[in-house]
Amino acid sequence: MKRRYFLSNTFKGIGSFMMLQTPLIAGAAQLLDKSKKTYTVQEVMQVILKDIPGAPFKQTVDTLKSGSESNTVTGIVTTMFTTIKVIEEAVKLKANFIIAHEPTFYNHLDDVNTTTANILVKKKQALLLKHGITVWRFHDYWHACKPDGIQYGFMKKMDWLPYFKSREELVILPKVTLQRLIDQLKEKLGIEKVRFIGDLSQSLTRVAVMPGSWGGKNQMQILESLNPEVMIVGELQEWETAEYIRDAHLTGSTTALIVLGHAVSEEPGMEYLVEWLKPRLPGLPVTHIASGNPFSWV
Repeated sequence: MKRRYFLSNTFKGIGSFMMLQTPLIAGAAQLLDKSKKTYTVQEVMQVILKDIPGAPFKQTVDTLKSGSESNTVTGIVTTMFTTIKVIEEAVKLKANFIIAHEPTFYNHLDDVNTTTANILVKKKQALLLKHGITVWRFHDYWHACKPDGIQYGFMKKMDWLPYFKSREELVILPKVTLQRLIDQLKEKLGIEKVRFIGDLSQSLTRVAVMPGSWGGKNQMQILESLNPEVMIVGELQEWETAEYIRDAHLTGSTTALIVLGHAVSEEPGMEYLVEWLKPRLPGLPVTHIASGNPFSWV
């Protein structure tokens, strides 16, 4: 009796284990199938998230802004902002999946009811629907990648990878003047103009690189804790970090500030995403379309 009981319960346990494991094994096999030529949006997202530490996150802004997870992907476009022009260019490429770093609908949470009439939101939604385009924001996950995908892409674009250690550390460059550093940034990143505070003739090596929008508190914390000779930012609140730097100069500091612009500072990270994605999604066209700087200069 004891032997029959043992065998019966053992086989029941094995059966239960197999029922639980089979879907997981099948899912893993699907992700590892490098010969796969077609993907749904959901499958692309799964392939990406399996290489992001801690993913999927319980709370994140990285959600679909249009389309469906079940859509079959014809091509991927990476970009900073899903502008009308980017959508139109994606259509020309016959790419129906846009992976964008920043919001599609003009606010951090992509709340489509920010204004009363939502005129432009509705126009963009209609355009996306017309062409069957799915948009996925890829912000939190790309920053959580090891190394941070945006930071790594910036360093790669600037040819600074030999000096890059981590997102939290200064980049120690060979001695360069502020003028030469600004020239290099403009040349490598394709920027027409930058704003700066500092002496163009000063020499420096200790560089804080903060593409995008880190916020005044974080920027000032880096200034105090790491003491860089120059801070490169994507954007800032003028009444916070810029005023901090100005008063610092009036009390003897020589720390310089370079403001690149949000979009152009993080675009290299989304350009690098193409290189990161291609070996993970064989056979699927992946293209970067720069959303560009929204400003002109006079």
